[in-house]
Amino acid sequence: MSRSRRTDDLRVPAGLLIPAALGVAILVLPMVGLIARAPWGDLPSILSSDEVLTALRLSLVTATIATGVALVCGVPVAWLLARTALPGRSVLRGLVTVPLVLPPVVGGVALLMVFGRRGLVGGWLYDTFGISLPFTTEAVVLAQVFVAMPFLIVAVEGALRTADRRYDDVAATLGATSWTTFRRVTLPAVAPGVLAGAVLCWARALGEFGATVTFAGSFPGTTRTLPLEAYVAINAGDSDVAIVLSLLMIAVSVTVLIGLRDRWIGAT
Repeated sequence: MSRSRRTDDLRVPAGLLIPAALGVAILVLPMVGLIARAPWGDLPSILSSDEVLTALRLSLVTATIATGVALVCGVPVAWLLARTALPGRSVLRGLVTVPLVLPPVVGGVALLMVFGRRGLVGGWLYDTFGISLPFTTEAVVLAQVFVAMPFLIVAVEGALRTADRRYDDVAATLGATSWTTFRRVTLPAVAPGVLAGAVLCWARALGEFGATVTFAGSFPGTTRTLPLEAYVAINAGDSDVAIVLSLLMIAVSVTVLIGLRDRWIGAT
């Protein structure tokens, strides 16, 4: 019975096989092209160059900080969406997940309109404290939080919705406050989902480009992260550096997706 079913699973209609093969080719061939054109002999020298090391260090630091901010702010948002009957909850869910589909450059423009020197919040910060966020390392972190935190919120909300709430109810009947229940019962129960969301958030922040270049610019050592360094390299005609940096970011992305496939794209 199982052998017959396995045989049936291997039969793919020709009408599906051809477009499926085309789709796989569109998605995979660009990565194959990068691997084929990669300057493997120059790989150590490129990765150890000052420009690449500076961009890598900046990317790792800002992506990690952005993930920390996203955890502090995003987990409570996910809890509100999953565990409360907050009025307008569906609207809130739509608003906090807009960056998932929003063009990153549009996100950068929106951040400028809010946190720029003449922005809604940025104008007040500059006039009152002399703080200017655009084109700083802090702007890189803010741009990364904006585009990456929705990944964490979606993952944690899903974990909260599937977690057994009976343990929370038991803790409440034993006299635990809502905060204690969250810290001691709810959060440990959804910790794998939080970890998955944090890793996805970190990977997305590491690869952020559009909002960063619009809101933070591209200044070496200050705002030029790995994606921006690759962009500068390809514009300068240095395709070898651009290819190596692209492969590095692809390797990170593939590693994350393979590691989290059971939680994000389903077990195979």
